[in-house]
Amino acid sequence: MSKILSRRDLDFLLYEWLDVEALTERERFAEHSRETFDAFLDVSAQIAERDFAPHNRRNDLEEPTFDGVRVEVHPEVGAALKVFNETGLISGTMDAELGGLQLPAVVARACFLWFQAANIATSSYPLLTMANAHLLTTYGSPAQIARFVQPMVEGRFTGTMCLSEPQAGSSLSDVLTRAVSHEDGSYRITGSKMWISGGDHELSETIVHLVLARVAGAPPGVKSLSLFIVPKHHVAEDGTVGERNGVSLSGLNHKMGWRGTTNAVLSFDDATGYLVGEEGKGLAYMFHMMNEARIGVGAGAVALGYTGYLHALDYARERLQGRPVAAKDPAAPPVPIVDHPDVRRMLLASKAYVEGGLGLILYASKLLDEPSAENDLLLDVLTPIVKAWPSQWCRVANDHAIQVHGGYGYTREYPVEQFYRDNRLNSIHEGTDGIQALDLLGRKAVMKGGAGLALLLSTIRASCTGDLGAPVLAVCDRVASSTETLWKDGDPTVALANATAYLDAVGHLVIAWIWLSQIDAVGDKTGAFYDGKRLAARYFITHELPKIGPMLDLLDSRDTLLADLDPAWLG
Repeated sequence: MSKILSRRDLDFLLYEWLDVEALTERERFAEHSRETFDAFLDVSAQIAERDFAPHNRRNDLEEPTFDGVRVEVHPEVGAALKVFNETGLISGTMDAELGGLQLPAVVARACFLWFQAANIATSSYPLLTMANAHLLTTYGSPAQIARFVQPMVEGRFTGTMCLSEPQAGSSLSDVLTRAVSHEDGSYRITGSKMWISGGDHELSETIVHLVLARVAGAPPGVKSLSLFIVPKHHVAEDGTVGERNGVSLSGLNHKMGWRGTTNAVLSFDDATGYLVGEEGKGLAYMFHMMNEARIGVGAGAVALGYTGYLHALDYARERLQGRPVAAKDPAAPPVPIVDHPDVRRMLLASKAYVEGGLGLILYASKLLDEPSAENDLLLDVLTPIVKAWPSQWCRVANDHAIQVHGGYGYTREYPVEQFYRDNRLNSIHEGTDGIQALDLLGRKAVMKGGAGLALLLSTIRASCTGDLGAPVLAVCDRVASSTETLWKDGDPTVALANATAYLDAVGHLVIAWIWLSQIDAVGDKTGAFYDGKRLAARYFITHELPKIGPMLDLLDSRDTLLADLDPAWLG
């Protein structure tokens, strides 16, 4: 059995729960079948095992280096990416006219999870490239698509997103990077960008940077930002790569995880850039890439939590230590540690987190395949949860994996400590958990008169049947009431003082719903796999869901301690 992901679980979620075969009835996916979906899942698992997983440890131990001229990444990374590009998955969901496979987003996401679980650092290069290309196919001109997207589809170019700056971080209203229009219709971009994953390397012919900048003379604030294509090298209209553009690497950041992904500080010095769409609409365009990347970060968190769980489960079944509490004979042979209740607690909790998180990721991805006003609204509300909940709770699964391994868990002889460090980054990537909390409670829960939250709660209520449905239904009512209480006087300082507690509470509610929906698909099917699903659902709803009661109590109190405290009191 693979310790990267569970193909059995993926098959259940895709075919028995989400019924992705039914998507082939749609014109866009009519050329596909379960056989083609399975073929892509098979090749993804094969390449993940053969080409991505073997150098995951080396990625961690041997970070990219910069000698002042070139960035050096060890050769296994480039070799793995070459194999990945040959599968066609880089354009998996794109139109056939662009060379895409027109796979459903849910199937493409399931395929890519194999690579994220096998090697999160190497997989981040195509993750960003795909999101970059998808943005440009949506908002770029035909000439820009031919010039920049087509080479990405062919695996020649890679892509990034350049938002943060050293002085601004996530506060995009403080972006200082400047764009000046040029007589030939291009712009000259000057400024500095920070924390740019995949920002410099020699893995592709060039790198297509998507840069947020303020056109000279535009007023302050996010609404005046524009989006520019700024390639590392000049690119001719036919896609030919020329001399270096005014983009230079100031240095590499060194993170606690994802060490195989270059993370750059980039300087733009009168660099040639090309406006995407219209001036002043850059952030609206960039949200297309940001939201895709947020789902990708949530998926990466699930993948890391899942592989950590599988490693811990395998170890617990093989490691002999101790005896049952009722055993009195010290000469009796030791038992596998999976027989100890506390080890079982950690494994069952981890199973509930990672299988619930995986269900959430795939459910959200399928919403993209069935676009409608209702599904678009539901995905909008779910996106901050899709990003943040797995980043927190699937990381707990990694923490449990270390604990299950005992003293070996925090040594480098076992991979679980790396999985934890890699996953720790996901609570910061693409907007911190706190930013996602503000987005959920400050925007998504109240937008359109609360229609998005109402839709989410009504969708959850529809699954609330049976004994396990009753407590979930009760939490739905409490979340609706708490949201109304928080916003009763419209004061954002009070409403948002404990936004993170709100995100945690609603996130747990959503995962409880995902579990209810999964066991509805289980029905009366028999066997250890289905029994495991029933058990994990019961565990989550009876052991985890009650934890949010105190969170909702805090929210109902409209406590403003965190808003009121004087920073001087912190010491």
